[in-house]
Amino acid sequence: MIRVLLAVKDTLWRGVLAEVVDRELDMKVVAELGSADQIVPVAGRERPDVALIERALPGTAGAEALCAELTRVLPGCGVLMLLDRPQYADIRDLVARMGTRVGFTVTDVQPRRLLDDIRQVAHGTPVMDIEVAVAAMAAAGNPLTDRERDVLRRAISGAPAKEIAAELYLSTGTVRNYLSRIVNKTGARTRIEAIRIAQDSGWI
Repeated sequence: MIRVLLAVKDTLWRGVLAEVVDRELDMKVVAELGSADQIVPVAGRERPDVALIERALPGTAGAEALCAELTRVLPGCGVLMLLDRPQYADIRDLVARMGTRVGFTVTDVQPRRLLDDIRQVAHGTPVMDIEVAVAAMAAAGNPLTDRERDVLRRAISGAPAKEIAAELYLSTGTVRNYLSRIVNKTGARTRIEAIRIAQDSGWI
């Protein structure tokens, strides 16, 4: 029996995924989570064989740090990361660093393909969606960290630092520091210009 931990931000979608997985005779959902901060402690208790993690999950840990910590605490647990299409272009470095330990698939994957991906990861076979692989190879080097990209994506709508901080469980000062670093890294003069540069470069 493949024990699966689901970490997906949307409650409805998470519930649907749990039903799809639980219908399989060789799979069982052992945890359903909506925050990145819950993953490592719950995984340590439930001992899943596969953790299916949405990259855009809210929480203080970045995707790479979270996966590294999970594989350290629970070496026998495979990780399958779910990506939205807008995230494809900014994962080249992440794929390069973690491709041998983490599988990558997409949020709009067909259910049967997702189930097959879970089985492959559970048996230690690398999984890489072809669209993700192509986008990762084509993307230019991204100077922004996972957390900086999270902050910048939320700044696109014009949300103030306080609102971004609340959504990402950070302090307002920390968000302001991230935004300042982003402006410097992109060579922009303003936050709006930094957003444009990052979008045009495929970094967010």
